Amino acid sequence: MSGRVHLAIDHALARVTLFHPGKFNAMSRAMWRELKVVFTELQARTELRGVIVAGEGGHFCAGGDIAEYPGFRFDADALRDFHENDVWGGLGAMLACDLPLLAQIEGNCMGAGVEIASCCDIRVAGEGARFGAPIARLGFPMAPREAQLVAREAGLATAREMLLEAAVLDAHEMKARGFLQAVRPDAELSAEVQARAQRIARLAPQAARQNKQTLRALGAGQPVQAVVEQAYHYAAQAEHREGIAAFLAKRQPVF
Repeated sequence: MSGRVHLAIDHALARVTLFHPGKFNAMSRAMWRELKVVFTELQARTELRGVIVAGEGGHFCAGGDIAEYPGFRFDADALRDFHENDVWGGLGAMLACDLPLLAQIEGNCMGAGVEIASCCDIRVAGEGARFGAPIARLGFPMAPREAQLVAREAGLATAREMLLEAAVLDAHEMKARGFLQAVRPDAELSAEVQARAQRIARLAPQAARQNKQTLRALGAGQPVQAVVEQAYHYAAQAEHREGIAAFLAKRQPVF
């Protein structure tokens, strides 16, 4: 079995579950391709307000499916195709998704798991979660786009420690370094993430999408003036009017 990426929709929220039994949800090539398909679909679902990304069976994702590696890793062209098309196809689709993404991280979050978590906006982990990218033990480096992503989200010093020392860090350490927004007891993790997702779902959905677009553009190095040119088209939108009207009427807005 090569694993799968499962999508479930519950009203305004989606749940994307990494599922690879017996391998702590390690990502196969098929799963990377499924990840791209799933997030391309989610980007087009205008009724949704947020997405929870999680792993099945007490683990987030233990990295890549190493059993597949001899089939393509020893040829430069095949290796490039894997990282630039399969892996970055999935990660790129996550990064391009305008919906708020919440990572529910428990157990192993290694290599590919850190990369997938790095694509999420809100990251909450259980106290038993462990983070790393010990691929130096396997004799290869992290691909450039993936290294850039992890260094940006986890910090350059953390990326160096993970890649050069094969360090494995616990959830509290990753919270202290700014990678996680919160750490909760493992038994409370699911409820915490669900509560955060419900809070997001009650907020203005188009504002969330525009915030993500703005942050993505600024993070990509676009001049702020270029972003300003597209920043105020929401002025007459119903969501904007409802938010202001509700505040003035001292009532809860209905978005």
